[in-house]
Amino acid sequence: MNIYGASGHGKVIIDLVQSRMLEVHHIIDDNKVITGLYDYEVIHDPSPEILRKKTIIAVGDNKTRRKISQIIKGEFFRGISHATAVVDETVELGNGTVVMANAVVNADAIIGKHCILNTACVVEHDCFLEDFVHVSPGAVLSGGVKVGEGTHLGIGALVIPGKKIGKWCTIGAGAVIIGDIPDYATVVGNPGRIIRITNTENE
Repeated sequence: MNIYGASGHGKVIIDLVQSRMLEVHHIIDDNKVITGLYDYEVIHDPSPEILRKKTIIAVGDNKTRRKISQIIKGEFFRGISHATAVVDETVELGNGTVVMANAVVNADAIIGKHCILNTACVVEHDCFLEDFVHVSPGAVLSGGVKVGEGTHLGIGALVIPGKKIGKWCTIGAGAVIIGDIPDYATVVGNPGRIIRITNTENE
């Protein structure tokens, strides 16, 4: 497979892929200053032949990951989890989604495309995450939580059961979400409080 992204997130995606005994064929990055990652040469202008291999986007920023997904001419690798992650057999993982080491995804969770479920996070039963969501290390989504497209939950954030978080929100590190959150909101603190609403993901 191809890994698109040669920064820190690319390193952990390499680890994830190798934990499943799969082969990394090419590392791709737009930054021509980066010429290698571990033992891999970094390619900057991939040929159509290279892009025939399925790709995982290894970029942590949700907006950038969405942009790359729209310009890549090729297929994306199916959702994949690290060998140490616990993913229930009833879970649905969208194409391009990655579940990192020691994460837990429980029964009947539905995870969209190009999501990141980062190290040791917990996504409980019946959660629904739309495309391009990033759940940071140690964050916990209790049962039945819904998260809109492009939202980023910071390190150690907690969401109580059944709450709905809108699209393109930023949930700060350690925030505790005890109520529904509207689209485009930035939330911090315990209990979580809204400090900003941008009204658009482009701001």
